[in-house]
Amino acid sequence: MNARLHAPLLAFALVGCSGLARDGAAVPRWSGVMIERGVFRSATGCLLDTTRFQPRRPRTSDLAILAPGFLRDQRQLAGLALALAGRGIPVVTLTFCNTSAWDGRPIRNALDMMAVGRRLGATAVVYAGFSAGGLAALIAGRLDRHAVGVVALDLVDAQGLGVGMARALDRPLVGLAGAPAACNAYNNGLKVFAVAPRASVTPIPWASHCDFESPTDWLCESLCTGVDQGSAARRRTIVAATVTAVSDLIGPLPPTGP
Repeated sequence: MNARLHAPLLAFALVGCSGLARDGAAVPRWSGVMIERGVFRSATGCLLDTTRFQPRRPRTSDLAILAPGFLRDQRQLAGLALALAGRGIPVVTLTFCNTSAWDGRPIRNALDMMAVGRRLGATAVVYAGFSAGGLAALIAGRLDRHAVGVVALDLVDAQGLGVGMARALDRPLVGLAGAPAACNAYNNGLKVFAVAPRASVTPIPWASHCDFESPTDWLCESLCTGVDQGSAARRRTIVAATVTAVSDLIGPLPPTGP
């Protein structure tokens, strides 16, 4: 794979995230984070759009790789990525290029997540994802010897694939789960946590599927939330809990320097 189109930007000047102004309360900003756009070629030939959130003063060499939900993109991960990078954790988000409306291709997506980590030279990775992206993160965590753990946000399983992968997962699996609804397959992801040897899952009371995006948008809300248009407060809670989960998997972070 070849990387190209690298252009450093300041975090407060993030371009192209259409939801930032609308849901600004859920998207923190730090001038201490550099943002670098990139494009990687998947093994299948399609192009993976990526964004690297690099702390100016990283507190770990571990990398967090974040995956969006089904037919969603990395813009819905910007708030979480900035929150992690603000804690000194390097982060990469990506938009899958192998997913179609008729085939989620979670295994292919997991392999693409792993390929991004290899291309960046990561030797310790926390895989994390939302919804179907959580399933891809789980598969990557199961297959990649460099994985230190998996964080899944309102995980949605597909045909029992996640259950099968989780049974053999020898790393920690941490989850947050919203209220049961059609968009999270009525919490079918909870079966994954039930069989994983080293799993923990925390319910977020009343959280809709869209509350796990930061920011979300009108499309998710129109399809998934109904009369509940989501909650900025719940989104902040989810982002904070996810940052804690990733930090715990990485281990103690050194204090921030002067």
